[in-house]
Amino acid sequence: MLVYGKNVFNQIQNDPSSIQEVFILQNLKDQKIQKAVQALSCKKQVVSRKKLDELTENASHQGIVAKVKDIPTYSLEELLKKKKGDKPGLYIALDGIQDPHNFGSILRSADCTGVDGVIITKHNSVGLTPAAIKASTGAAYTIPVAVVSNLSQALKKMKEEGYWVAGADMDHARDYRQGMYEEPTVLVIGSEGKGISPLVKKQCDYMVKLPMLGEISSLNASVACAILLYEILNKREPLQ
Repeated sequence: MLVYGKNVFNQIQNDPSSIQEVFILQNLKDQKIQKAVQALSCKKQVVSRKKLDELTENASHQGIVAKVKDIPTYSLEELLKKKKGDKPGLYIALDGIQDPHNFGSILRSADCTGVDGVIITKHNSVGLTPAAIKASTGAAYTIPVAVVSNLSQALKKMKEEGYWVAGADMDHARDYRQGMYEEPTVLVIGSEGKGISPLVKKQCDYMVKLPMLGEISSLNASVACAILLYEILNKREPLQ
């Protein structure tokens, strides 16, 4: 897999064994990146901007591209075992998110707010693609991701483990500030176009909605997710 961007490169340096090859822009002005590349024991190539553009299909690579081992994903059981600490668990379940930039942004917000992991589906959703990894600014390497075949069944399992499932939806929903976030929680974010699917809705214990006071009726999925995550953080760790 090829990944790119300075933030992603700074993150993968924490595990040099995962880096197989680095392509760096000729005459890159960032001395910190240059020194970091020189310190690696993997194969390195100094290349033109045209070559980097070709490797990334004209993405914003910032002069650094790396060939790396695939990021590991987990089963639901493995994800739950990876939870650290005694605080109530917090997970995000993505129901059909297909935009890699949305997925990456959600991973970034998850890292910033202390989420324990993200659950995605094997089919009809984006995975850990280079674009998603770039959009995550490195959070794809800090937030564990579980891939499940059936999200409805996965949520049922989470409920059996003591989690409350809160879906982000406008229908039959309470204000987002009225969520029971002090409990172990799974926050479900629906797809960009269709929202949460009917079978997944059935597993939700309650729905939360964000007030829309203007002319626009909805928010981008990753933006809505970030707002909800910070509300959960606010409820769990209020200012004294």
